[in-house]
Amino acid sequence: MSTDQRTEGRVRPLAILREALRDARSDAELEALIQIFVGDSRAGARALESRARGRLESGRRERERLSGLMVLRDELTGRGVRGIAGVDEVGVGPLAGPVVASAVVLPARIELHGLDDSKRVRPALRRTLAREICEIAIGVGIGEVSVEEIDQIGIYQAALAAMRRAVASLARTTEVGYLLVDARTVPGVTLPQTAIIKGDQKDASIAAASIVAKVHRDTLMVSLGRRYPAYGFERHMGYGTAAHMKALERHGPCPIHRRSFAPVENAERRALMHTPAHL
Repeated sequence: MSTDQRTEGRVRPLAILREALRDARSDAELEALIQIFVGDSRAGARALESRARGRLESGRRERERLSGLMVLRDELTGRGVRGIAGVDEVGVGPLAGPVVASAVVLPARIELHGLDDSKRVRPALRRTLAREICEIAIGVGIGEVSVEEIDQIGIYQAALAAMRRAVASLARTTEVGYLLVDARTVPGVTLPQTAIIKGDQKDASIAAASIVAKVHRDTLMVSLGRRYPAYGFERHMGYGTAAHMKALERHGPCPIHRRSFAPVENAERRALMHTPAHL
């Protein structure tokens, strides 16, 4: 950038420069702003320059982190493997609602800033990332297992069934050649697969699957919260919070509670004990 442009930058009101920094979306825009700030002796300009440089460095670190999440997938791709899907499930621990899994095949390069294990991502960013993932993904599959099935086969088998269904859903629309799975392998699937402990923190595809599954399940629980307003499902998503336990004790279980889970079973037993015999 020329000296004249820098001079022009020095006399620009700080409010305009602050707005330009806020709206900058690329490294090139940030670097251009830094050049404007250079030589500007105003304390406000110095602070804006520091923020711009901080954003550049933060972006660099985030790209390096995302690159690290692609290492295993890039290695498999280099060996000729195609259709590498990350698989993860959510909703094993709650006392109510379905268990949900997702399977996601990402493109070769991604810019999903903030992508991580869904539990480590704030809700607003999770929703944004889920939308971005579904927009750029080569394919996305969802699998659900109902409360009734959970009570019949147990939560462990239900989680595996949800992952099988997610992979089957994905395979109906997308070539799938390999699975990267969080913490376990998926039985009943003939595809080669690798289980990765804490995979949703180590692999981009698994992290993407965890985000999509979490947002999908949360959306279901918000809807169920409207259907059963006494329990506050839209706030705790079925987990055993103090407020949820209090509502469970007061009202007894509703149709989407997992009766195979001890707190629900106990609450139902106590509710029956206090039901008048003539009812």
